[in-house]
This record gives sequence, C-alpha cells and structure tokens, in this order.
Amino acid sequence: MSDLLLAIDVGNTETVVGLFSTGPGDTPPEAASRRMPSLPPEPAGLTHHWRLSTIDTRTADEHALLLTELLGLDGLSTSSVVGGIAVTSSVPRVTAALRQMAANWFDVPCLVLEPGVRSGMPILYDNPREVGADRIANAVGAYDLYGGPCIVVDLGTATTFDAISEAGEYMGGAIAPGVAISLDALFDHAAALRRVELVEPRNVIGKSTVESMQSGALYGFAGQVDGLCRRFLDELGPAAVIATGGLADVVAPYSSCIEHREPWLTLHGLRLIYERNQQPR
Repeated sequence: MSDLLLAIDVGNTETVVGLFSTGPGDTPPEAASRRMPSLPPEPAGLTHHWRLSTIDTRTADEHALLLTELLGLDGLSTSSVVGGIAVTSSVPRVTAALRQMAANWFDVPCLVLEPGVRSGMPILYDNPREVGADRIANAVGAYDLYGGPCIVVDLGTATTFDAISEAGEYMGGAIAPGVAISLDALFDHAAALRRVELVEPRNVIGKSTVESMQSGALYGFAGQVDGLCRRFLDELGPAAVIATGGLADVVAPYSSCIEHREPWLTLHGLRLIYERNQQPR
C-alpha cells in the first residue's frame, strides 16, 4: 500500500486532493468511454479524492493534520500508504506551506510542479515560465487521454483555454474572468441584484430578475466557451474539447463545443508528471 501517490491541486477557490495507485498496469481507460453526457469515469489508479476550500492561512502542521484526518475517514494511515506527494498550486502561500508540510511530516519524495520540472511536453509560450502549473498538468493529462490536437477548458476561478498540438506541444491559450468572479463583480456593483443559484431557468428569455441572471450566467458563459473554442478550432483544425474545473459540470451541458468532461484531469496530469520525474529504482 505504501506506493500510493498523494496528488494535491491547489486552486484559488478550491483544493482537490487525490490518492493514486502507482503500481503497474494503471493505463487510462479508452477515451471513447468518456463521451458526454454519461458521467466520466475516474482516471485509472485514482482510489480516493476530496474537494476542499482553499484557505491560504493554513500552516504546514494544519495541512498535515487535515490530510491525515481525510485519509483516516477512509481507514487509511498516511505513514503506511503514502509513498509520494505531488503538488500543483496557484497560491504561493499554500505552495510554501505544503512544501514545508512534506519536509516536516512525510519522509517520501515530493514534487512541486514549477518551472524547471520536466513535464515531457514542449511549451511553445514566449516565456514558458509564465504558464501556470495547473495548465501544464491539464495539457499533459488531456494529451495522454485524447491525443492531439485538443483544447482544455478549465472552468474555475478563472476560465482558461489551452491548446495542445497533434505532436503533443503546449501551444498557448486564453484566460478570461471565471463565472464566480464575474458574478461577484455584478453583485458588488449592482445594488438591486442579489445572488442566485446557478441552475437552468425556464426560458432563455427570463421572466424575472432571477431567471434573467441565471440565463445570462449559464448561457452567457457557455457562449463564451463556444466562441473561443471555435476560434481555437479555426487555427487548430478538428480537435477534442475537454472541460475540467469546479464549474465544468455547471457550464458544460450548455456548450455545443465541449465533448468530454474530466473532473480529475489536473490530478491525472500531475500524476503523470510525477512519474516522469522519478528516478528508476
């Protein structure tokens, strides 16, 4: 059991934690089985997963306690099952805390995805160091599952679009304000509007303020996704379009371009990069 990998993806809003088996024979399932609208399967080897709020004031000791308690809920002991740790983080303060946690509490290899770490994917950005670690993990995971060319749409705090070539090169992408950020700005600057649940309204043409806001959010952001994806496809040619991120399940059903949903895509890519950086035993 001690060969399990603890993969941690820290976003600005949420942190996703996964536990992977790293034994032989863990090949990804066929991409054809991942077509919408069926619920996407978990990546091969993913045995447990948790989604948490990102709190950047947690100390290294608090992170260790939280992870130990999470594994304990499933009857697992960190000291007996965790053989490695891999981290991708968009929050520098949390990155530092997790790095310290791994050094203080875990006597296992720890990889933090950052510039200089071998991803196995050429980065064709003007400055490769500018590309977010989560975007690289997404690209690596998507290319492993679907080949290229492909497009990854990550619907999180920001909405990011990433293009991967047929040869498996990270070509670049686009960054737009996310659904939650945009709605927060609307609520903060429009005194007459209140927060609404993001569910499908009865009609696209809303018959109330609530329905109008729901229509604008769901169909508006789906339209943004489709508009940018079509422009990407004009340059890439035919390509698989994969959605991930905390809001993928909310927006993807209303998009005509998104073909696949992969809620654990970042963790899958992070696991692949971790394995590519381990020394042969």
